[in-house]
Amino acid sequence: MSEATAVPTHCPYCALQCGMSLRPTGAAELPAEVVDRTDFPVNRGALCGKGRTAPAVLSSRVRLTEPLVRCPDTGALVPASWEEALAAVADGLRRTRADHGPDAVGVFGGGGLTNEKAYTLGKFARLVLGTSQIDYNGRFCMSSAAAAHGRAFGLDRGLPFPLEDIPKTGCVILVGSNLAETMPPALRYLTELKENGGKLIVVDPRRTRTAEQADLHLAPRPGTDLALALGMLHLVVAEGRVDQEFVATRTSGWEAARAGAMSHWPEQVERITGVPVPRLREAVALFGDAATGMVLTARGPEQQSKGTDTVGAWINLCLATGKAGRPYSGYGCLTGQGNGQGGREHGQKADQLPGYRKLDDPAARAHVAGVWGVSPESLPGPGRSAYELLDALGGDVKALLLMGSNPVVSAPHAAHIEGRLRSLGFLAVADVVLSETAALADVVLPVTQWAEETGTMTNLEGRVLLRRRALTPPAGVRSDLEVLHALAGLLGWEKGFPAEPEEVFDELRRASAGGPADYSGISYRRIEEEQGVFWPCPETGVGEAAHAGTPRLFLDRFATPDGRARFVPVVHRAAAEETDAEYPVVLTTGRVVSQYQSGAQTRRVDELNAAAPGPFVELHPRVAERLGVAEGERVAVVSRRGRAVAPARITTAIRPDTVFMPFHWAGEGRANTLVNPALDPVSRMPEFKVCAVRLERAGSDV
Repeated sequence: MSEATAVPTHCPYCALQCGMSLRPTGAAELPAEVVDRTDFPVNRGALCGKGRTAPAVLSSRVRLTEPLVRCPDTGALVPASWEEALAAVADGLRRTRADHGPDAVGVFGGGGLTNEKAYTLGKFARLVLGTSQIDYNGRFCMSSAAAAHGRAFGLDRGLPFPLEDIPKTGCVILVGSNLAETMPPALRYLTELKENGGKLIVVDPRRTRTAEQADLHLAPRPGTDLALALGMLHLVVAEGRVDQEFVATRTSGWEAARAGAMSHWPEQVERITGVPVPRLREAVALFGDAATGMVLTARGPEQQSKGTDTVGAWINLCLATGKAGRPYSGYGCLTGQGNGQGGREHGQKADQLPGYRKLDDPAARAHVAGVWGVSPESLPGPGRSAYELLDALGGDVKALLLMGSNPVVSAPHAAHIEGRLRSLGFLAVADVVLSETAALADVVLPVTQWAEETGTMTNLEGRVLLRRRALTPPAGVRSDLEVLHALAGLLGWEKGFPAEPEEVFDELRRASAGGPADYSGISYRRIEEEQGVFWPCPETGVGEAAHAGTPRLFLDRFATPDGRARFVPVVHRAAAEETDAEYPVVLTTGRVVSQYQSGAQTRRVDELNAAAPGPFVELHPRVAERLGVAEGERVAVVSRRGRAVAPARITTAIRPDTVFMPFHWAGEGRANTLVNPALDPVSRMPEFKVCAVRLERAGSDV
């Protein structure tokens, strides 16, 4: 088969959405192979190991190919026909609503669902089920940055500029991101930055592969990023580096933010963070002396019970130095999940309607209700956030429809959430593999994968992309849109839930029109012709008169009523759980290059498992010596919520007061068993990145 038959599409994993092409092989074991696609500007042909091996999950050896229903006699999941499985789901949802009311039914989505699926899932929850109880796992990823973005700029888009701008800036502060492992193809932008004479500052408690590339590495104690940003802003003021003209003409609220920063003098910040004052001053000089600059954050500062304020402090630093709303400057969030951006824009989040409209806004309700052909009063109000929804399972929420998520592994306080899932009266899961969560379900619906369906994704730049169908799915598999179409029909909605992606997208365009995330001027044809279209892109005309999309936001004005960016005053506060004599060490969690999120897919790829076969505990040699453990010996990490056991990985690349565990695995090495579910009061983000633990020897590995 020639290369010409390869179908251009995008990687199924992270928010880079790297371009690739797929060539069908006709083999059941490996139905397609990856062909380089050098024309896509984000990755220019580069792929990480996960992207190159993505077709392995299409194999019938590892994926679901027929529905499963739990047998009442044996308790086992057994094969069933689609008619039986869909009838069981419809009956479970219908009975729960009839017995306990619509809010007794919950819906939980995923940041990997296409825009069409996220839109339809939100519509299904609010119209067919009439429930307010819907949220998605993207709440665990970017929600703090989204909240801070909205507070400061009036609009949340992960990056307000394309990735291609990063090498052209003067200085980047990268906070809590290990791009070399989480988004390897993006590391080239930092390499090009340095080749162009720009400076890189990395803030991370570990000396990661990314930190090794930095001109300056700051290693604060986990949970103290807020104090670090405030200390840098204090020095910006004290050293006369404030861009007074920018502050006066393009911002509001400076005096209150300034007062908050000035209470965080450098020596105090050193005591809190462990970052020496000379390094603080060096960072401020590098950033302040650069004519342009960017601050990019990821999960490190965001996954905290004060994540919104922490991101806000970094935004304040950008605003005070005039490094926002100008070419090659600004604050950006490195969105994690494949459609973490689009997934939160179109209705599967508890408080939002399509187009990034607020569910409690009467005008937003009226617009979307008009598109849907219902009265605004019929739409339920905002529901619970992701962790609060999961925590309510088996209580107020008695049935759950779950698509594209694996909270048994990915949720904080994971053993508790696993218990809540087990306590449900009814659980239906749609997934491509039998994940740890799907294994608990009453009904499992096997759905198509990225290569077997067409749909749009919105990457971390706000670029709306088209993933094209390259393969015919197995006979026993249906798309999520087909599932929702069938369930809607069984529950009395014969119309309004089409199964064709482009038809859904055309409705999404109308629903988003006039909203903050306006997709109305975007079409499948334009996406194909233009290598993606940046939102907002209103429908303003045709041909040359059509809106070109918006690669760069805020250059003329910010998206606030007065056009000014808003400083938000913040002050440092401790983590929800500080160390003490019983739990003297800080645990922080994260990812490794060869696994992805809960590992439901990547743990089924032999090549990736060979590179990253299981969990580990990264600890400093001094800690290992006190504990009496050697490299590879099993270590128990104990928090107030549970115990996890994994081999020791001893390195000087981590602070002596900190241990690190990746969170991709289930079983005894499940890191999220330990994690504190304390929530940020604004974003409702759990505190994944900071919890107090103690370490114990657990015996030799066998």
